[in-house]
Amino acid sequence: MAQRGSGRLLLDAVEELFAELPSRVRGGREKVSEQAVAALNALVEDLDLVRHEDLEELELRVAQLEHRLRLLEGPRDLPPPAA
Repeated sequence: MAQRGSGRLLLDAVEELFAELPSRVRGGREKVSEQAVAALNALVEDLDLVRHEDLEELELRVAQLEHRLRLLEGPRDLPPPAA
């Protein structure tokens, strides 16, 4: 029962967010209610969606790994280091 109540609160907050979006886009309104933002964040987590910041961080890590691999696979024609 408690979960149904919290689900209803989440649904109400998401509905509020969707109601705010048209005026925010048209009016250049910069602030969305904290409750609506929290609801949207909870929805993103519940749906296992990836946030843009997380995707950018992952892309950076992959690029770093690719760079390291290229360094390891670099030119083999260099003479071995002197011992």
